[in-house]
Amino acid sequence: MRNCGPSLIKYVLFAFNVLFAISGLGILIAGAVVLADVNEFNHFVEGRVLAPPIVLIVTGLIIFLIASLGCFGAIKESPTLLLTFAVLLAVIFIVELAVGIAASVFKKDLEMMVKNSLQESIKRSNSEDTMAWDNIQQKLMCCGVDSPADWRTLSANKTLPASCCQPQYIDTTVGHCTDSPALGRDKFFQDGCVGKLKARIDKNAVILIGVGIGIAFIQILGIVLACYLASSIRQERAK
Repeated sequence: MRNCGPSLIKYVLFAFNVLFAISGLGILIAGAVVLADVNEFNHFVEGRVLAPPIVLIVTGLIIFLIASLGCFGAIKESPTLLLTFAVLLAVIFIVELAVGIAASVFKKDLEMMVKNSLQESIKRSNSEDTMAWDNIQQKLMCCGVDSPADWRTLSANKTLPASCCQPQYIDTTVGHCTDSPALGRDKFFQDGCVGKLKARIDKNAVILIGVGIGIAFIQILGIVLACYLASSIRQERAK
């Protein structure tokens, strides 16, 4: 009977680590999806915006490997492996906490950073900038930084690009809207791209935060279970 407690914890920890390994793969996939979504507009965002999903991908891979160690330690009933597993979980938890704090601080400057990047790009308007603007305006259905007027005040040619035109109003003979004061507001996207790009990044941030919080609770549970099992095994062997 005295072995019932540790044995039960051993199987609970093993089952936990199987779930933990699956969650690691889930985190990796979530990070990859968010990275692919944000990276689509990487011309306008700094590397700091891409860092959180990359960290999530790496964390997911490490969690999968750590969970494998936890399973092995539980099966072998090795206190050393179990405590190593707990320490590694604690280190990953601290790293995730640090990244979360850094992301929260950076979020305050996000809109200004994105806005400055968009403004500088619209001023340059070289071929790379033009392709990036066509991509973001067509996919986010926006025009200019804050409004279509930005193209007239900031760009070199003072002309709205065809990608500002709503698809249903494109004249197929010229590939562009008919630009006239009377019809312009009806035919061109009126929302600025800075707000829509920030909203896209914020949506992905919510996904990352939700996944991070969920895995943090699992990690804390894993640390407690591993330490308890390691302590129980040592007590049993000391008798």
